[in-house]
Amino acid sequence: MISLKNKLVFVTGASAGIGKACAEAFAAEGSRLLLCARRSDRLKRLAQNLQKKYGTESHVFELDVQKYEEVSGKIGALPAKWKKIDILVNNAGLSRNLVKLHEGVIRDWEEMIDTNVKGLLYVSREVIPGMVKRKSGHVINIGSIAGHEVYPGGNVYCATKHAVDALTKGMQLDLLGSPVRVSSVDPGLVETEFSVVRFRGDKERAKTVYKGLKALTGTDVAEAVVWCANRPAHVNIHQLRIMPTDQAASTAVHRKG
Repeated sequence: MISLKNKLVFVTGASAGIGKACAEAFAAEGSRLLLCARRSDRLKRLAQNLQKKYGTESHVFELDVQKYEEVSGKIGALPAKWKKIDILVNNAGLSRNLVKLHEGVIRDWEEMIDTNVKGLLYVSREVIPGMVKRKSGHVINIGSIAGHEVYPGGNVYCATKHAVDALTKGMQLDLLGSPVRVSSVDPGLVETEFSVVRFRGDKERAKTVYKGLKALTGTDVAEAVVWCANRPAHVNIHQLRIMPTDQAASTAVHRKG
């Protein structure tokens, strides 16, 4: 196993859900954390809590991964101490709505594509060259079961996660011959703010997504991410799918009661 102590881990979308859980999981391993999200107040509280709990050293900054100039400018302006990123967790992502394609809302499409696909590309483009130059690094993309299946109403979101799957495979091919590793962790139903965001704050509708089953938690996914990261240097976990026991496929879910 590779020790993650003092490794610099960059987590995008770290203010909640899987990203926040990844921050805590790496903090428990003794890593240093570079955390970004659009909600900087949450990031600051998270960093304070991790410092108290684990003594974690963190650098947080507000970032909207949809905006290339902002991504390039803020990552490029990082203090020298925070530039040499060992592990990149491309977690920032979201879904909007659940409707038929021909009834879709254009702004929803643009937000999903700009965040899930272009945001991942923008951050990766800024971070990976340094890894290649230093001959060390690991990119872990947070995918989804939606990157392997398409479900009713999920058309564009599923397309973006299929793109994440393709980009992960492309990175693995492009980085062949370098020591830089690329993995994806692709979960099924995870009970976070995901559905609240999808339904634009409708918490009652969001609850129905997880009703009658034990969904994954952000911590479950974060533990899988850390497991990918601390494999021996000659081992690269290309893809890890993680599902609740009550879910066999995107629409095959066993609900009790």
